[in-house]
Amino acid sequence: MFSKATRSRPAASGARPAGTDWSPYGRLEDAAQVYFLHADVALDAIEGVLGRRRVRGFTLERVVDLTEAGASVWQEAAVCDGRRLILWHSEELADAKAPGGTVLDSSVQVLPLDSIGHVGMRTLVGHDELGRRIDRGVYLVLATAMPHELSAVQADPDSPLPVASAKFRPEAFRFSKSLDDGGAGQIARLIDFGRLLGRLVPS
Repeated sequence: MFSKATRSRPAASGARPAGTDWSPYGRLEDAAQVYFLHADVALDAIEGVLGRRRVRGFTLERVVDLTEAGASVWQEAAVCDGRRLILWHSEELADAKAPGGTVLDSSVQVLPLDSIGHVGMRTLVGHDELGRRIDRGVYLVLATAMPHELSAVQADPDSPLPVASAKFRPEAFRFSKSLDDGGAGQIARLIDFGRLLGRLVPS
């Protein structure tokens, strides 16, 4: 299911620095090793719930935030095994009692695909200098039926039967890639991931 950007499958090398483009790697293990700062933590969490099931598709993300305390790395993986969506993310938290002053907050969430009620994908399509079509960005939204936020709505005072109501906002997961954030290879991989989920989510 992977795009042209993943035809070649070079072996992951420990010499590559974290943050190396992961899009040429078809295997989750190889992609995580070259991209994540804490690949061992990510793979341990994901493989712990993946079990013997095969990875059908995945997308990875990492963001480096610069603060007064220094650099903080936020990392995320979304993995589909054909029946479930496995979401992992980590964030560095300050902890004065820990060696180095930080700890890694690692969390994993597992969603059955039948809990996803909406898959929406928007692609920004343009042209390169030679006039050839090029995907310049992609934005993927996965919405579930699970409540994320429930807020009260004020009743209309002019209504003959003023009734209080509530506004429901479902839980949603958002992924994006652009030429500046990830590059053409990761854009293609995220598009493939969105199309995979669009095919697999029960109607």
